[in-house]
Amino acid sequence: MAVIKNITPEQVELLCVGHYAGVDEVGRGPLVGDVVTCAVILDPNNPIAGLNDSKKLSEKKRDLLYPEIMEKALAVSVGRASPAEIDELNILHATMLAMQRAVAGLSIKPSHILVDGNRTPEFGISADAVIKGDGLIAAISAASIIAKVTRDHEMAELDALYPQYGFAKHKGYPTKAHFEALAQYGVLPEYRKSFKPVREWLAQNS
Repeated sequence: MAVIKNITPEQVELLCVGHYAGVDEVGRGPLVGDVVTCAVILDPNNPIAGLNDSKKLSEKKRDLLYPEIMEKALAVSVGRASPAEIDELNILHATMLAMQRAVAGLSIKPSHILVDGNRTPEFGISADAVIKGDGLIAAISAASIIAKVTRDHEMAELDALYPQYGFAKHKGYPTKAHFEALAQYGVLPEYRKSFKPVREWLAQNS
């Protein structure tokens, strides 16, 4: 595995050949819910305009790109790790596990894997980590969009069950409004009990 910083257009062209998969994750920072990953193999003969790091796109743009990616990509697979797995393994190792699950779920075996960030798990396939790859490698951009939209929809579903927590707005991230809801209403089963604010609430209310 190589960690590629400051990737050049020439490097992108050399790496993005064959049925390579782009992999990204969403949800390492939230206090609640799964960490969600995605692996995507794009079709070079069916390009998708407007792909970028999901964080740089509006919610409306992500929601428009989601079905286009699902339709045009050669293969898409979502992986995840649950709050219980995050508590058991820690967030880094749970994220690596979720990435492995996403790649394992692809209907086409990729020739190479490109992961956003500075590390990759063991896939049994050659892989490189690309710093800021979600804004530079089309398949990683697509993976970041699928993962983000998937997790945001799950937070909206959780919001419908527990509207007092405001999950649709903060998506489970540790905002002031979220801390206030946690203090008032307590810890739900979907919370990550190893994360400090949740752990502290449990300690004070046990």
